Amino acid sequence: MSKRILTPRPVADSSRRGVLRGALTLGAATLLSGCDVSENDSVQGALRAVSSWNDGVQAAILRPQHLAPTFSPSQVVKPRFNAYYGISHVRPVDGATWKLELAGLIADKRPWTLPQVERLPEQEVIIRHVCVEGWDYIGQWSGPNLRAFLTRVGADLTAKYIYFICNDDFTESIDMASALHPQTILATKYAGAPLADPFGFPMRLRTAIKLGYKNAKWIRAIEVTNTFRPTYWSERGENWFAGI
Repeated sequence: MSKRILTPRPVADSSRRGVLRGALTLGAATLLSGCDVSENDSVQGALRAVSSWNDGVQAAILRPQHLAPTFSPSQVVKPRFNAYYGISHVRPVDGATWKLELAGLIADKRPWTLPQVERLPEQEVIIRHVCVEGWDYIGQWSGPNLRAFLTRVGADLTAKYIYFICNDDFTESIDMASALHPQTILATKYAGAPLADPFGFPMRLRTAIKLGYKNAKWIRAIEVTNTFRPTYWSERGENWFAGI
């Protein structure tokens, strides 16, 4: 099966569209070639180069304080399950024993229990979840602001990456600028109620400026690091930065 090429969505600034045109053109040419990239090393190499180029361009045009559109509670719909496996394979998390482990460039690495997390100030965001497969929905998420949490535990905010390990052993990471974005939170609730098991209980990442697959669910560990490590989807050829 051919791998997908993820390219940034069009943005309002026409100069940015011009910067991205090269990646879009090469990606389209690859798709039109009919190549089976899973069996063609030269095409895979080209795709990896395009993916890396896309990551760099998206990082360069990121506006760290620019807010994504928000919506009203009347537009919120039921959350949609999405993972690399079916809903029947979700492994429920025991909130009574769950702990959030901390590692890397963090001064206070003491683990957090769910009651401790629930006592933190909450931020609510009503934002659009955009899936790379072409669907989206408006969701109402709330939980601790990620920047505030990282500051509270003494994380090095000049580090490059925030790395997440999840209950299902899924891994994901985001750049520090995106982690510090005002609309990036550690969501523990949806529409005012605790997250249900299929949607990431007890904690998931929810950021307004990344494609859906970057929003790690069922988080059990956070690491702050300067070392890039491949994640579940980046190992499978997907863009790592995945900005929208």
